[in-house]
Amino acid sequence: MPSTRMPPPSPPSRAPTDASPRAATALARTFGRFELRELMGRSSQTMAWLARDPRVQQDVWLLIARHPIDDRLELAAAVDNLRRAARLEHPRLLTSVESGAHAGRAFVVCDRPQGATTLAQQLAERKPGPPVEVAGWAIDALEGLAYVHDAGFAHGDVGLHTLFVTKNGRLMVWGCGMPGSRTPLSADTVSGDPEDPISARRHLTTDRDVLAIGLLLYGWIAQAPALDETDLPSAINRLGQDIVRLPWSLPAPVSDALRAIINRATDRHERRRYLGARSLERALSGWRQVESSDRGGPLALLLDRLRVNGHLPALPGLAQRVVQLSRMETRRLDELTDVVLEDPALSFELLRSVNSASIGLMSDDGVTTVRRAIQLIGLTGVRRAASTLRAWPGPLRDGAAERLERAMRRACMAGHLAEVLVPAGLDAEGALIAAQLQHLGRLVTYYHFPDEAVQIRQLMQPGPPLREGDPVTPGLSEDAAAMAVLGVDLQSMANALARHWGLDESVQETMLPLPPGQSVVAPHTVDGWLRVVSSCANETLQAFDAPVAAQPRALAQVANRYARALGVSVESLKQAYLDARDKLARHLQVKAA
Repeated sequence: MPSTRMPPPSPPSRAPTDASPRAATALARTFGRFELRELMGRSSQTMAWLARDPRVQQDVWLLIARHPIDDRLELAAAVDNLRRAARLEHPRLLTSVESGAHAGRAFVVCDRPQGATTLAQQLAERKPGPPVEVAGWAIDALEGLAYVHDAGFAHGDVGLHTLFVTKNGRLMVWGCGMPGSRTPLSADTVSGDPEDPISARRHLTTDRDVLAIGLLLYGWIAQAPALDETDLPSAINRLGQDIVRLPWSLPAPVSDALRAIINRATDRHERRRYLGARSLERALSGWRQVESSDRGGPLALLLDRLRVNGHLPALPGLAQRVVQLSRMETRRLDELTDVVLEDPALSFELLRSVNSASIGLMSDDGVTTVRRAIQLIGLTGVRRAASTLRAWPGPLRDGAAERLERAMRRACMAGHLAEVLVPAGLDAEGALIAAQLQHLGRLVTYYHFPDEAVQIRQLMQPGPPLREGDPVTPGLSEDAAAMAVLGVDLQSMANALARHWGLDESVQETMLPLPPGQSVVAPHTVDGWLRVVSSCANETLQAFDAPVAAQPRALAQVANRYARALGVSVESLKQAYLDARDKLARHLQVKAA
C-alpha cells in the first residue's frame, strides 16, 4: 500500500502570491481559515487533511477538491450538492458539519471522530487482515454508499483517505458529495440517460463509487494495487482498456466465491459488474455468512426467508390436488404417489416433514421416496403436509413467478426423463426424485432470491465484444455466476438445505450432478446408479436447450459419456426426451381437467 506521508499541496491557484519563502510556506499550510496540520491521504481528485479550525479551536477533518472549478455556476451547484448531501444520516456515514468552496475548490469539514483513523493511516502501519475482515470493511462502506445512492447522491472519491475505522473496528465513509471525476462523459461510459447530463453524471459517479470498492477489495486481498496503480481514480479510468483479475498466487488463500465476487466487481465489461452498491454488499454478506461456519454456512442465507416464505410454493392447482387426494382413500398407493409427484414442492415437503420428524427414525436409512413417506404417515399426513405449503406464487411478482414456474416444470421434465432412462430393476421413483433434487439449488434461488437469480442468468449470457474486432466474451458458468452474485454456488446451498431437512446421506449423494468431462462407468451401488441416471437426464435436457444446429453435437457428447454405463445412444436419448415430454403433457392435461 502506498505511504500516506505525502508533501503538502501547492497553494491554491487564486490565492495571492508573496515572493518571500516564509509567506509561501504559510500559504502551503493553510486553506482559507483552516490550518493544515497533517495530510492523512489523497488521490488525484481530493486531499484529506487533519486541520485546525480557529473558529471553534478544535481539530477537524478537511476534504479538499484538488481541481478548482472555474465556472461560477458550476461551483455553486457543486457546493449546493455538498450541502444537500450533508443532510444524510446513516450509521455508516460521518456527517459533515460544513461545506463550501475556497479559491474555486470545494471542501467538506467533519468533526474528528474520537479514536478513529483513516484507512490510509491504518494500512500504513499494518497489512490488511484476513479476507473475512476486509470483506466486513467493504460491507460497511457499501451499506453507507447504498444509502447515499438511494438518496440520489454519490460520494465522488471513495478511497483509503475517505474511509475510516472506528475504535470499534467498523468502517465508515466521510466526505460524501464531492465533485466527481473530471473525465469527459461518452456514450460508452454513461449508464444513465445520455439526454440528461445531470442524471448521466450521477450514474457515472455512483458506478465509480462501486468500482472503487471493488478495486480496494482487490488491493486488500492481493496486498498490491490493481494495475500497479496506487491512485484509484486513475485505475478506474483504465478499466475497459485493461483487464483486472485477482492473481492465483496470493499472500493468503482465497475461496473461489470471493475471487468470483472481486473479479465481477472489477470486470472491464460494464454489463457484468454489480448493478449497484447494494448488489455488491449482498454478495459479500452472503459469502461472509457462508464462510462463517458457526453461523450456519450456506444455510444462513436462507433461514430467515424459509421461516417467512416457506421452502417452496406449491405449483398452481394445489387446492385441486388436495381435493383429489381427499377422494383417494381407497386408491392404490401408486396412484396417490403420482398425484404428489406432479408437484416438486409437495414431494420435497413430504420428504422434509417425514425426515425431520421422529417418524423418520422408523427407517435406519431415512425416508428416501414419496411412496415410503405416504406409507408412514398416511393420507392424512399428506394432506397436512400440503396445507403447510404457501399458495402459488408466494411473495413473487409476475416475472419472477413465471421464471420459477418454468424452472419447476423443467425439474418435473427432468424427473420424467430419469424415469424413462432408468435401467430395469432400479426404482423409477428414486430416479425421478434424484433428478428433481438436482434442481433444488436453482429452485430455491428463484424463489428466495429472485433479483439475484436474474443477475445470475445475465452473467451466464455471452457478452458483446468490448471493442470492434474483439471476440465475443463467453458467459460464466452457473456456479461461477452464483458465487459472484450470492457468494455461494447453488449446489452448496442445495446440500445445506438437504441436511437441514434431514434427508439421508444416500439421497444427498444422488442429488450431486456428476463432474463434467469424464466418461461414466457402471456404478457399484444403487445410489450410484440413481446419481448416474439423474445426471444423464439433466445433461440431456441441457443438450436440448442448445440451438437447433448445435443439438446433434451436444446429444452425441451426452451419449458418448453415458454409453458404457447406461447403453444410451443419440437416438435413444431423443426418444426418451419425447416420451418424457408426453408424460409431462399428460400430467398437465389431467391437472387442467
